[in-house]
Amino acid sequence: MSEAAWILSAGFAGMLLLGVPFAFALGIATLGALLASDIEVIALAQKMISGSQSFSLLAIPFFVLAGDLMTAGGLSRRLVAVANALVRHVTGGLGMVAVIAALFFAAISGSAPATTAAIGTIMIPEMEKRGYDRAFATALAVSAGIIGPLIPPSIPFVIWGVIAEESIARLFLSGLVPGILLAVGLMLVSWFYARRHAIPRESRATSREMAHAFWDGKWALGGPVIILGGIYGGIFTPTEAAVVGAFYALVVGMFVHREVKLADLPRITLGALRTTAIVMFIITAAAGFGWLVAFEQLPPKIASLLTEISDHNWLVLLTINALLLLIGAVMDNVAAMVILGGVLITAGNDLGMDPIHLGAMVTTNLTVGMATPPFGYALFVGAAVSKVGIWDISKAMGPMIAIMVLVLLAVTYIPMVSLALQSLL
Repeated sequence: MSEAAWILSAGFAGMLLLGVPFAFALGIATLGALLASDIEVIALAQKMISGSQSFSLLAIPFFVLAGDLMTAGGLSRRLVAVANALVRHVTGGLGMVAVIAALFFAAISGSAPATTAAIGTIMIPEMEKRGYDRAFATALAVSAGIIGPLIPPSIPFVIWGVIAEESIARLFLSGLVPGILLAVGLMLVSWFYARRHAIPRESRATSREMAHAFWDGKWALGGPVIILGGIYGGIFTPTEAAVVGAFYALVVGMFVHREVKLADLPRITLGALRTTAIVMFIITAAAGFGWLVAFEQLPPKIASLLTEISDHNWLVLLTINALLLLIGAVMDNVAAMVILGGVLITAGNDLGMDPIHLGAMVTTNLTVGMATPPFGYALFVGAAVSKVGIWDISKAMGPMIAIMVLVLLAVTYIPMVSLALQSLL
């Protein structure tokens, strides 16, 4: 390898081991590699700016804002009430409420941290009151939170669609079945936990309580219908859907439920801007890094090494998944997508994979990383919400991570899991 390639790989890895933040490590490694080559440094600034100019990336701030407005406007609380009326009487019902509420919330926010925070804030104290261990309740909220990026709409699918130049609407559909499979698996974990610890069942919701929950939650339930119906009905693009979702959450929060005041908007908007700034800083730095990686011809070389591991495609895919799981556990999923995009796309082409299937596999894998110790983003959000230590949450997550891995294997080796709904388009 050239000197620049060594700086990009070994230099970047070394800075991560020293604890340098991802975005800074990416930028410094790229700058060092440029200084070691004959390329003008100004090219880095140009590539970083161009990497953030995609129209589709506008969906990110609006999906983040929609999630924050939903929480502030009481929509997430009403979604929990609907889920509670549906399944609270089943063994492990309260844990299932958290999972079903996450499914509803995910259909507007598209974000794992937002889903974890919204559901965890409400459900963790309630589960603890009913006899669930607080660490288990937090682990379940974190695991349910990663349904957010799988159920459409999804911020990670937007990012992968930009990187791979694939249809974002089709990528959205590819995550629906995996998201539902994960939800079913987590509900089974909740059932076994409640049965093992003899947690008493709640009373079944009466017809009156059921009707009240659905009536009170009709606006919250209407959000996913409008957003997803608009996307797949051809009324607006996924990016426009993010704007519609944020506007819908704003109108409902301010004028229907009246739980969002005008004075609250600067605080809510600033919070969404902070989250967006972190994501976009990583994307921008990773765009420059990814461009130089491609210039050094590293993707085809690495992809060739991966595909030559074995003549059996299933073993190559297993190796790729194992590497992605390790990377997802220590690296932000956005940075991993941008940095490894070229390698993964080349490897997928060599293996003859459908591009949408590849996108579903990569996104599912790196989404699992958001809940995986030691650096999962959703894991830290759960810890902040519950005030439970990362180690205690991680110990409680064993069965949930096993479910995540099973779903990942299903996505990887059964293409129809991610491609079954493509005929809708």
